[in-house]
Formats: sequence, C-alpha cells, structure tokens
Amino acid sequence: MRLMKGKSKDPTYHVIKDVRRNGKRSSEIVENLGHADEICKKYNVTDADAWAKEYIRKLNEDEAAKDHNVLINFKTDASIPMDKQLSFNVGYLFLQRIYYQLGLPTICNKIRKENGFTYDLDSILSRMIYGRILYPSSKLSCYEQSRGLMEPPKFELHQIYWALSVISENSDLIQAELYKRSKKIIKRSTGVLFYDCTNFFFELEEESGIKKYGVSKEHRPNPIVQMGLFMDKSGIPLAFCINPGNQNETLSLKPLEQQIMRDFELSKFVICTDAGLSSDANRRFNNYSERSFITTQSIKMLKTEFKEWCLDPTGWQLEGSTKTYDISKLEDTEENRNRIFYKQRLIEGWDEERDIAFDQTLIVTYSLKYRLYQRNIRKGQIDRAMRYMEKPYNADRRSQLDAKRFIKKTAFTNDGEIAEKALYEIDQDIIAKEEKYDGFYAVCTNLDEDPWTIAKINHDRWEIEESFRIMKSEFEARPVYLQRDDRIEAHFLTCFVSLMIYRILEKQMGEKYTCEEIIKTLRSMDMREVKDEGYIPCYTRTELTDALHENSGFRTDYELLTRKSMAGVIRRSKGL
Repeated sequence: MRLMKGKSKDPTYHVIKDVRRNGKRSSEIVENLGHADEICKKYNVTDADAWAKEYIRKLNEDEAAKDHNVLINFKTDASIPMDKQLSFNVGYLFLQRIYYQLGLPTICNKIRKENGFTYDLDSILSRMIYGRILYPSSKLSCYEQSRGLMEPPKFELHQIYWALSVISENSDLIQAELYKRSKKIIKRSTGVLFYDCTNFFFELEEESGIKKYGVSKEHRPNPIVQMGLFMDKSGIPLAFCINPGNQNETLSLKPLEQQIMRDFELSKFVICTDAGLSSDANRRFNNYSERSFITTQSIKMLKTEFKEWCLDPTGWQLEGSTKTYDISKLEDTEENRNRIFYKQRLIEGWDEERDIAFDQTLIVTYSLKYRLYQRNIRKGQIDRAMRYMEKPYNADRRSQLDAKRFIKKTAFTNDGEIAEKALYEIDQDIIAKEEKYDGFYAVCTNLDEDPWTIAKINHDRWEIEESFRIMKSEFEARPVYLQRDDRIEAHFLTCFVSLMIYRILEKQMGEKYTCEEIIKTLRSMDMREVKDEGYIPCYTRTELTDALHENSGFRTDYELLTRKSMAGVIRRSKGL
C-alpha cells in the first residue's frame, strides 16, 4: 500500500494499493485519511506527512505479517503451562472502536487532569462498559472478567470504587460531551425527543439515600430508584437522570429537559411521552418558545364531554378521505381490521402564567385489530381469574392491573347478614366497563400537524421501552448492590453509555440483527494463544461476524493472527 497526497495548501491524504482488473494494472483508494489539518487535530500531531507515512508503514507491516504459512508443533505428552491464560475475548474490540470514536479516552484524561489523581480512569470506565455489555455482573466480577480481554486492565480493584465517585461528579459533563461527539459518527435526529421513566430495585429491606419505597414497575417489595431517559428519534440515548424511588415521575421531566437545553444547546424539539408523564404542568412547560409536545391520553381520565366525544361511534374518517363512518356499523372483515379510523378535536385553553394560548388537539383512533388484541388479552386474564377463584385466599389479593380485578366477592347474604362462606364470581360489570374502550387510542398535542404524522411520531416510542428492556435484561442493571448514592449514579451512567455504544453499533450494522444475537456473538468471540506464533479464533464465523468485521474495518477471523497482526487490530479498534 502507498500514500497518495493532494497538491493543495491543505492536502488530502489517501491510502491506495495496486490491483489488477481484466489483466490490467490499476490502483484503488483503500482509505481516506482526511485533510492535513483534520489529521493534526484528530491525532494531536503537528506533522501530517510524518504521521501518514508511519501509518502506511504499520499497515504494510501488518499486511506482510498476515500472508505466510505457519507450522506449529504440539506434543501429546506435554501439559499446558501452569497459571498461564490462553484464551482471550476480542468481541469487545468492536465496542472499543465506538468507545474511541466517542472520544471517551479524551474525556477521561481531561477529568483525571482536572482532579489530579493518577489512576487510569479510561481503563476503568471502558472495562465497566465492556463488562456491562458482555459479562454483566458486580464490580468485583467485572474486574476479574476484564482480565479475559485481549488487553489486560491497567488498574486495581479498589480503584474502581474511587473512580465511581469521580464518574458521578462528572455525569452531566460526560453526557453533554457524548452528545456532541456522537453527532460526528452517526446522525442524531433531535427534532423529536422521547422521554420515559422506569425504576430499578435493590436487594434491601431498609430505605436510605435515594433508595426509597415506591411503586415498583416490577411489583417488588424492595426500595427502588427512578431513572428518567431521553432518546432521540433515531433511537440513540440522549440523557438520563436518577431520582429517589418515591418521587412522582412527572416531576423528573422538567429538570432533565432544562439540562438538555443548557448543556446540549438544544431549544427546538417535540417532547413525546406516555400518559403517565403527561401532567398539565409538563404540557404547559412545552407549550412555549420552540418546544412542543405529543403525549398519549387516557380516555378514561378525560372530562365527561370529551370522553363521550371519543366514544361516539359517528364522525370517523380514514386517511386521505373526507367520507365519515359510523364505527358501530363496521363489519368484522379483513379489510376493516387493517383500517385505522380517526377523528380530532381542538381543546382551547389559556396559560395565565405566561399569558399565551394553550390550545391542544385531541386525536383519537379506532382499530378493529387493536380491539381484538385487547379482548384477547382480557380473555386470558379472565381465564386466570377463574383459576384464582379455586383458592379464595389468593383471590382476595389483587392490584389494579391484576387479573384478580375481575373477581367479585360477596361476603353477605341478600338479607345483609354475614354469609357462612363468601361467594366468588366473575364481575361482568367490570368487564363491560373496560370493553367500552377497546380499540380506542388517544393522543394530545399542541402541534399543528395532520393526525397521521402525529401518530407515526408517537408510534416510535417503542424504542425507548426496548432500551429499558435491554438495560434490565441483557445488561442486567438490576438488582443494584451498591449503597452510596454517588456510586449508584455512576453505575447507571455506565449502563447509559453502554446502551449508547450498543445502539450506535446496531445502527451502523443496518439494524439487521437482534440485541440478543449481537451480544451473544460478541461474548463468544474468543481467541486462543498458540505458543509464540499468535492467536487462532475459537468462535464460529457467521454472517453476523462478517458484518461486524466489515463495519469495523479490521478482521479477527483469519486462521492465525500473529502477535504483530493482533497488535495492528487493537490499534485500528482505537482509530490509531
């Protein structure tokens, strides 16, 4: 391979190589290195020529090291060396590539210099992130498992706990820097921001600090903390916050939104939330300047006038048509099941605090398919309720969304006397009340857009719910075993950064593979050290591993990688 340099004052550098096509010799560009000033800035050098020549030398050296046959002698009566590690994971290198693209080593070094400590914060943070994705576990296990990576850790176990406090103190800085740097490697669509909350439990019985008893989304009787997460329309996490577990989640939106406007320099966006976060105060806050909102609306919680309008079977339309329909007369056909009917109504209001109009558009949709889905769900719950009635003690213990809500208990006779034995039966009134809302879905917005644009934006909220699922399942972010509040926040920052790195990798690979497939493959990508010759892959080459290599620009799937070749792979994973 050779270096090609432009002739302008700020020349462009290219890596080229000779090829033969149709019997003719030619050359092609292998890699664009960028302009001279870009190289100097990116790699912190003063001489772009010298850097480019050295880069070409390393490429040629790595190329030469690849192409030769190796004969390795093994003995059937020789034991492997005592206490010598022979297997190493290289799946983390595909994560490391994005970690370096996000500039996290630079951010860590800046924090280290400003705080005056000597331990390697970059090595600690990176290993916690790789470990959270590949081998989620405690901080002790993370330290031990990081020894299984191709590059050994450069820190001691006790330094992890020191670093957690520093990471927590610089959480806002890290989030803001990640947003700015991520825009250089992937498109960020910040015109629409999705916000949601969840909570994480602790294996404790007593409250302390931000670990409080609250309404657990997993119905666990343990102290919890609350996490609020912003995600942009492209599906990449933007910012997060951690609050006490007993805090009303509607109060978490405004402070984090103000942080984004301040630290991220964002001012024009649409906030999209579910009904649980759509308080009147949050709507009014986003009815100002260049901010807007889209939020799901519980029809049951509307005033009687609007509730009756939503459920009125007349006046419904289809996209692109002015014809109106009476949904009570719809036949349950395949064609009608695939149709979505809608209607909209303006709700006028006034924000007295700002002295501006506060108008909202209520958009309600109706779908036979959605109605069938809801009724199937309810049928399964009623079946469970009938099984619960076989054991009256269990039937008495119920929650608002539990199947046991359909069980009606009669403890008195018709004469008002206490019955010898309570009567349990399915409550048909409850079923009838719920069935009234089957098939309906409503949103409120202050945007002046057509209903289908609003519906499509709101539909994309599923990605933030999936992000929470990934953190709780694949990343095993709970239960949390840390005690101090600052270390808890640092734990969730590593989860947040891990999620961002994973999402970027997923987007770069065209979203062709599931989270489970990608992580399982990365975990399995081990290399076996072979005496002094180098490393051989111990994993199965698949379409997914090929896609990972193509996306990253380096390969680990040769029959043998010499030590020099592996060093080159590690350098390229760091963009060096």
